[in-house]
Amino acid sequence: MPVLLLKNQKKNVGKLEICNQTEISADLNIFGDIVSDDWGKWCDDDTCPSDISDFLKNLEDIQEINLHINSGGGSVFAGITIYNMLKRNNARITTYIDGIAASIASVIACAGDRIVIPANGTFMIHKPTNGYFFTSMNADQLRKDADTLDICQKAILQTYMSKTKEGVTEEEINNLINEETWMVGSDTTDYFDFEVEDSVQAAACTSNYFDEYSKTPKALKQHEEPENKTLDIDAIADAVMEKIKAKEANQRNLEKEKIKAELLGDLDRYGV
Repeated sequence: MPVLLLKNQKKNVGKLEICNQTEISADLNIFGDIVSDDWGKWCDDDTCPSDISDFLKNLEDIQEINLHINSGGGSVFAGITIYNMLKRNNARITTYIDGIAASIASVIACAGDRIVIPANGTFMIHKPTNGYFFTSMNADQLRKDADTLDICQKAILQTYMSKTKEGVTEEEINNLINEETWMVGSDTTDYFDFEVEDSVQAAACTSNYFDEYSKTPKALKQHEEPENKTLDIDAIADAVMEKIKAKEANQRNLEKEKIKAELLGDLDRYGV
């Protein structure tokens, strides 16, 4: 039987905290960027698939999971893996978009049997991308990655379609994906079967990915560092190099291939 926690009490499980656990339910909070593994974390709030795996293993008897999301997105492969983990779990999931569910975080949100968003919440969908960090690739490798991203978009499209209102077509949703579409909560019901609650005062959401999107709202960019703040570039460069040295390139590639393999193995879930 799960250890009972009082309201607002927390229990550490791996890198995550189980919050508000009862005999039948528990809260799962995803409040940072989505990354492939612990090596890729820049903030304590960042989440990777192994975090979710540890969380679920400690909740085998739980019947309900309250999934709270306030995330600017992250790794498409890691996000799809997290989505599949949650969908395989037997618990009924209610997703609460506490502030923002952008990019791959919006896919994770769709793991919920119910999806609740405040009227002033934000939901963003766009084409999957793959960043290259100190990596050289030839034309064949780039084409292979492009093909993989096309497969990802088909999978993501089917995920969104599972939450659309009756009458909404794949073409409509695919166009929204291609255009990088940002929606406030009150507008999501034009396309999706979401429950919209009254506006709330949401916690600020910061993300390393906001600068990478082409249509990020100015309101989100207000949380960036002030222009007059002096940055220690050498210290930042040293920190980056230390992270790179912490893991060999072949280990990173193995992790990436493992995630891709899991994605490709789950294509039947999306009818691809």
